[in-house]
Amino acid sequence: MATLLAGNIVYGGPITCTETHSCKSLGHFVLEKYKSFGNQTVIIDAVTGQEYTAKYMYDSIVRMAYVLQHLGVKNGDVVGLSSENNVRFAITLFASFVVNAAVAPLNVTYTEREVHHAINLSKPKVIFVSNLTADLIAKVAKKNSFVKTVITFGTRSSDDKILNFDDLMNSKEIISDEYFETPVANKEDDVALIVCSSGTTGLPKGVQLTQYNILTTLDAQFESTAIPMGETTLLTVIPWFHAFGCLTLITTSVLRATLVYLPKFEENLFLGAIEKYRIVMAFMVPPLMVFLAKHPLVDKYDLSSLMILVCGAAPLSKETEDQIKKRIGIPVIRQGYGLSESTLSLLVQNDIACKPGSVGGLKTGVYAKVIDPETGRTLGPNQRGELCFKGGCIMKGYIGDPKSTQSVIKDGWLHTGDIGYFDDDFEFFIVDRIKELIKYKGFQVPPAEIEAVLLAHPKIKDAAVIGKPDEEAGELAMAFVVKQPNVELSEDEVITFVADRASPAKRLRGGVIFVDDIPKNPSGKILRRVLRDILKKRLSKL
Repeated sequence: MATLLAGNIVYGGPITCTETHSCKSLGHFVLEKYKSFGNQTVIIDAVTGQEYTAKYMYDSIVRMAYVLQHLGVKNGDVVGLSSENNVRFAITLFASFVVNAAVAPLNVTYTEREVHHAINLSKPKVIFVSNLTADLIAKVAKKNSFVKTVITFGTRSSDDKILNFDDLMNSKEIISDEYFETPVANKEDDVALIVCSSGTTGLPKGVQLTQYNILTTLDAQFESTAIPMGETTLLTVIPWFHAFGCLTLITTSVLRATLVYLPKFEENLFLGAIEKYRIVMAFMVPPLMVFLAKHPLVDKYDLSSLMILVCGAAPLSKETEDQIKKRIGIPVIRQGYGLSESTLSLLVQNDIACKPGSVGGLKTGVYAKVIDPETGRTLGPNQRGELCFKGGCIMKGYIGDPKSTQSVIKDGWLHTGDIGYFDDDFEFFIVDRIKELIKYKGFQVPPAEIEAVLLAHPKIKDAAVIGKPDEEAGELAMAFVVKQPNVELSEDEVITFVADRASPAKRLRGGVIFVDDIPKNPSGKILRRVLRDILKKRLSKL
C-alpha cells in the first residue's frame, strides 16, 4: 500500500518477494524456471499453431548458449536481434542472458540510417535477423567492423557470410551438453538489455537496463498486488524488439504462463487467436483497443474468454475503455505507465487503484514525486508537475551518452518529462508530455485530452493533435483525423464536435486534416514530429 513520506514523496512499499535473490544471473533464473515447468506448453505460435514446451525452451536455450560461446560471445558483449516475434527470438534472447551478454533488440521497420545509428549505440558482435531484415542488416553490418557475424532465423541466405540458425543449432562441430555452467553476473552493473527509446522527438537513445533492473521488476511481479499472470493463457502482438514487448516476454516466461504470440497485427489472426486459444488476458496498446471498440469484424468472433486487457505505451481514453466493456463484456481493463528507462511499468491499475482516467498506483519498490518544472519544488497531492521516480527498476543510463543520462537522472531520480499528479488516494494521473503540450495564449493544452474527445466520435477511426504555429496565439490545436470507412465527415463537423466538449483553449482553431493513417511507433505512441513535418510541407506550399 502506497504511503506519503516526508517531503511529499510517495512510496509504493517494499518488495517482499526474494525469489530472484539466490540466482547467479538473469539467465540462470530463466533457465531454472523453465527447468521447473517440465513439459508444460509455454509458447504458442498463433500463425503456425506450433506449441513449445518449457523443456524444449530449456534445451534450445542451453544449446544456443553453447553456439554463442562458439561464436566468441562472452560476458559484456552485445547480441543484436532484428526480427518479428518468433520463438527463435525468445531462445536467442534468453541464451544471450545465460552467457551474460547484453541484447540489443532492433526495430524491424528501421531504415538503413536508423539501423546504422542503433548499432553504433550498442555495437553488437553478432546480429540475428529474420528474412524481413536480413539484407538490410547485412548491408549495414559490412560498414561496421564491430559486427563479426550475422545469423538468419529464416531460409539460408545466398550471402555465404550470413550463417543460419538451424545449421548452427544442428552443427556437429559445436560440442554441447544438456547443462550450461552459467557464469556469475555482477547483477547491478551487467547490462542485460539495450533498448532504443521511443524517438518521438528525434533519433533514439540506447537505454541500458541491468540484470538487477529486470530481476527487481520480476520480484515486483511476483507480489500479490501485481496483475496475476501465472498459469494463464496470454496473447501478445506487441513487438518483442520494443521494450514493452521484450519485457512482457521475459516476465511471462518465468510466471508459468502460456504465451500465444503473433508476429504482427492482422485483424482475423488476432481475433481468431483469442477465439481458438481461449485467451484470458492480452497485452494491448491504444490502437488495438480502438480496433476492439470500433471495428465491425470484432462481432464475428467469440471473445468471451477474455477477462483482462492490459494496455500500455500511450494514454487510453475512458471513452474507448467504456466502448470495449459495453461491446465485449471484458470485466477488467488495466492501464499502466512506464518508460523504457524504467524497465517496465512504474504505475499500474489494480482492483483498488482504478479510477477513470488514472494510470493506477505505484508498484512496490518504487518512489515517486511531482515537481514544479520551473522551480524544482516538490508538490503535494492534486498539484500538477513533472513526474519523477526512483527505485531498483531505473536504468543504468543511456549508452555512450553521459550528458543525456545526467539530464534525466538527477540524484537517483528519473525525470520523465511527463506532466501529472497524484490524488489523495495516491492514484496517479498523466496530463501530457512537457514537450508535447500546445501553448495557446499562455494556456497549456494537452493533445491527448483532445484526442480522447475525437475518438469518441462514431465516424472517427483514429486521431492525433499537434500545435500549429500562430503569430498571435503561439500555437493553435489542430487535428489529423482518420475517418471510419465509407462515411461522410466534414472539417466543420469535427471542429464543432470538439468545441461542444472542450474548453475554449482546446478547440481546433488550427483546423483539421484528413489522413489515411496516424504515424506511430511500434508501441503505439503518436509520432508528432512526423505530423509536424507534414504540416510544415503543407504550410510551405500555401
